Amino acid sequence: VPGTLFLIISAFCFTRSSPRLEHWLLTHPRLGPPIERWRATGAIPRRAKVVALASMAASFVLVVLSGAPPIAIGATAAFMLASAAYVASRPTG
Repeated sequence: VPGTLFLIISAFCFTRSSPRLEHWLLTHPRLGPPIERWRATGAIPRRAKVVALASMAASFVLVVLSGAPPIAIGATAAFMLASAAYVASRPTG
């Protein structure tokens, strides 16, 4: 799941810098379809949503269990809640 963000960012950057690399990404059998879905509808596959949300929850638990200071726990909670809300609000595709 973390690679998905970098894949979308690379496709965005290649659009502006290298049509050849953009074409390679878009025609790649494994990488192209998710980029096309994202560009067309902003959709995230259900499995990817579940994995992303579960990973965020597990990461938050680890931060809490690590004995981090309250400010770090609060900042982590705010960031992860905002990220989870964004992922959950995207269409499922």
